[in-house]
Amino acid sequence: MTPADLSRTVLHAVRRAVDEDALRVAVPERVRVERTRPGGSGDYACAVALQLARSAALPAHEVARILKDRIAAAPGIGRVEITGPGFLSLTLDASTDGAARTALVREVAARGTEYGHGTALRGEEPLLPYAAEVRAAVTADAVAALLRSQGAAPRTVATGPADPAWSRLGVTADTAPGHGTAGTAPGHGTTEPAATVRPVPAGAAAAELVERLGPDAARWGLLRAAGHDRAALGDGLLVQSAANPLFLVRYAHARTRALVRSARDLGVHGAPQPHEDAAAYGEPAALALTALLADHPAVLLAAARHRAPDRLARHLEAVAHAFFDFHDACPPLPAGDEKPSAAHRSRTALAEAAGTVLAGGLSLLGVSAPAHV
Repeated sequence: MTPADLSRTVLHAVRRAVDEDALRVAVPERVRVERTRPGGSGDYACAVALQLARSAALPAHEVARILKDRIAAAPGIGRVEITGPGFLSLTLDASTDGAARTALVREVAARGTEYGHGTALRGEEPLLPYAAEVRAAVTADAVAALLRSQGAAPRTVATGPADPAWSRLGVTADTAPGHGTAGTAPGHGTTEPAATVRPVPAGAAAAELVERLGPDAARWGLLRAAGHDRAALGDGLLVQSAANPLFLVRYAHARTRALVRSARDLGVHGAPQPHEDAAAYGEPAALALTALLADHPAVLLAAARHRAPDRLARHLEAVAHAFFDFHDACPPLPAGDEKPSAAHRSRTALAEAAGTVLAGGLSLLGVSAPAHV
């Protein structure tokens, strides 16, 4: 069960409570469900009771009590607890959650690098004016890709003269007259005010960055930091070690591809089966990796909505770290005289799903994902 599934489950419980006149509130369009932080209880946490308390004219703890049993009765939910002032702590049913993890891996395989793309922003046509500076240009380009992944039809436009060298970083500049100020895009039907993309400037020109770092490392360096922070554009972006997040992410992707090639040679490559995944995906390292893969669609949507490609970059780093932890704790391939098993097939499928997510995320950032590093 993914966070999106849980969000729908909680919303359904709210609607039931309203229909049964147990709550008198407007049902929200969406509810946020997050992984429980270290030291917390349950698998997921939701603050919907605190969100609804004022409009319901009830204490948040009472709203949580009304929702608790309705959520607990839903398929896939093992236990629901109320913590603090009214947080709902959700624990998944182990058997249902195991099947969900298999379904998740299958979904990633079926959708490929478009896993996580959606239609939540369909019909939106935002204008993205950006400062005539290389970091702003690359950021606007990545934001536009994220928005398109969620169904929007964005338009980017520079607010000043474009640098021809931006094209070496994958940026196609539009500097049509009259499009450099806040407002709406003529002929594009958007109702969203256009706020200029203006991160902290890179302090270097595009040509110099490409010559020194290459387009992939330059784009990563420009996008990884939040817009209000200075971008790290030193030679550390070229270091081949785990201390370099770009290398870590790309190496993790290449390692998953190597595992799949070896699995095919050994005859253990294939989709996981529901009856096989309990042991293969039940280890803590596998649970952590599948949780991050399940969060990927929400990360893409949040990065698009908040115009924050750095969120995706950090998510890819987390996936890469989790993949290596999984690889070490749950080897996908048999070792020595060990015979290939169904567990190896399921683990390889999970590793392949991780690589697919990494490749798709890098593509949205405009960074290549080579099969060999």
